[in-house]
Amino acid sequence: MNDTVDKLVIFLATRDGIDKLVKTFQYVSKLVHWHVESTQPGIADRFKHWEVASGLSRKAFRTGRFLTGFNLLRRSPGSTPTLRILAVLANSGEMVYWFFDHFLWLSRIGTLEPKFARRMSFISAFGEAFGYIFFIMSDFIQMKEGLDKERKLVIGSELEDNTNSDVKERTLREIKAERVMRLMGVAANLADFVIAVADIEPNPFCNHAVVLGISGLVSAWSGWYRNWPS
Repeated sequence: MNDTVDKLVIFLATRDGIDKLVKTFQYVSKLVHWHVESTQPGIADRFKHWEVASGLSRKAFRTGRFLTGFNLLRRSPGSTPTLRILAVLANSGEMVYWFFDHFLWLSRIGTLEPKFARRMSFISAFGEAFGYIFFIMSDFIQMKEGLDKERKLVIGSELEDNTNSDVKERTLREIKAERVMRLMGVAANLADFVIAVADIEPNPFCNHAVVLGISGLVSAWSGWYRNWPS
């Protein structure tokens, strides 16, 4: 099972996979709504409905997602004390985000009082932004460690014979592949940070439809790349 259709089926069978697809719908529709709002208001309204429906759908099937961070802290908190501290801070922020996002969803669909939506949105976005800061720090630290390891392997290859060249080449490829994945993670986290700031402290830049739309697509497509089956 190596062709594109097989991989797409596997990808969309996961919660992350379907989330990235619906997130793409959400932010493409936001950009289209912005683009046609002044010239074709009827079409703009349709795309606005698609954007809102996509956002609410994503919140629905993320139910219980806060347990993911808790489980990561239980199973693999990090290889060094620094990474363990960053993992605790990052996942704690993300758990707050996922947990209060449930109440935001219930407020938006009318199960809870709509007046709670703004408060839940602020708490959720604050936890999200807080967590992403430490996820980004952790990724940069681990990329630096990978670069140091790669440099040592390259220098060692120049000084030694070629008896283990295949093993070293495979290790170098793995380090480079991991670095690409971490760069995708940084891109996604930075984009989601911008979206979170738009909720925490609304401002003309972060809340502009184009900035939000592009940030959402960067996050979605970076996540798509990271979660695509190998």
